[in-house]
Amino acid sequence: MKSSQKKQSSTPKLLGFIILLFFVFMLGWNVGVNHTYQKQGMDSGNVVSSPYGETETVNMQIFWDTWNILSGKYVDPHVLDSQEMIFGAVSGMVNALEDPYTGFMTPKENKDFQDSLEGTLEGIGAELTMRNGMITVISPLKGSPAKAAGLRPEDIIIEVDGQSVDEMTFEQAVMKIRGEKETSVILTILRKNSREPIKLSIVRDKIKVNSVNWEMNDKIAIIEINQFGNGTRYEFSKAVNDILNQRPEGAILDLRYNGGGYLDGAVDIVSEFIEQGKVVTIKKRNPEEDEIIYTNGQARITNTPLVVLINKGSASASEIVAGAIQDNKRGYIIGETSFGKGTVQEVENLIGGASLRITVAKWFTPNDNNISEVGITPDLIVERTTEDYENNEDPQLDAAIEYLENIE
Repeated sequence: MKSSQKKQSSTPKLLGFIILLFFVFMLGWNVGVNHTYQKQGMDSGNVVSSPYGETETVNMQIFWDTWNILSGKYVDPHVLDSQEMIFGAVSGMVNALEDPYTGFMTPKENKDFQDSLEGTLEGIGAELTMRNGMITVISPLKGSPAKAAGLRPEDIIIEVDGQSVDEMTFEQAVMKIRGEKETSVILTILRKNSREPIKLSIVRDKIKVNSVNWEMNDKIAIIEINQFGNGTRYEFSKAVNDILNQRPEGAILDLRYNGGGYLDGAVDIVSEFIEQGKVVTIKKRNPEEDEIIYTNGQARITNTPLVVLINKGSASASEIVAGAIQDNKRGYIIGETSFGKGTVQEVENLIGGASLRITVAKWFTPNDNNISEVGITPDLIVERTTEDYENNEDPQLDAAIEYLENIE
């Protein structure tokens, strides 16, 4: 009797011990699995800087999953170019900001960009941007095939050689428009006040643009600044020396079709006309880094009556000059409302010759106005119509000369 009772009481204990071992095993397995998943999650993530200077972990697994799926399943494996896929991924990341002035440039695009600032490139000679999701002409360069063919500021390009730009990224469209000299491209454009699309056939050429051209019209100096590039400072300084020898009674600063360039060049030009004054305020993401830029105190044309000509193709650095002249009441602005680009970009060089053009600040006129999407409004609005262009008439320049000739 006693022996039987002892055997019966040990059975539940043995069963309980087995259950305990099972739970311990399951607990250990569960912890191990969770640790593995956590480690995998950590391994698939990258530690990056957040927009506010902190660090955060982002999971890059979706990128690598997509990469591996394309590599393993895409129907035409011979078109899979690893470098181009990386370029495309970087472009997509930058384009997600929806800032038309921030962009990734491949090594070739970066070289073309640098060549344009040097004043030398091959193509049609037009500065383009994305505005409201559409490829928009900022300005055809003076003396360029684009200008000769009739391309105008604010024209919207909808097709390149018959192919809709809706099927392309901005960079792809630009590369399709560019090309070797003596080759042609057909652009289909939409133009304000035109009911039907317009087709323009443009023969590409080697574009060589002098930053500064000038001439005398009787006693009035007419100075054209075509861009604010690497050579603008020197060219403008030399032009001022030569102009002063002519003892001008008036000056016209022609910034029409000038799509901009370096900020320093704009400050130098303003500094030739204003002895002391504010040129521009640069406001960055960190208010402590904001700066007010003044003239350099080396003005040589302080008393000569001045007119500044602008139009829809005047952008960026051109607008800085026009805004500074207008707000400081140094000259009279004639023409059409300018393009409206009130941001500052820097170019960061990347590995392999690529680069990143990034918006780093917004700029404000001396009266603290930001002209983005608004532009500089002239003191006197004078339009130049299609008929004026076709007949080689320039009512804006005529108005500037008339204004200067009637100053007492």
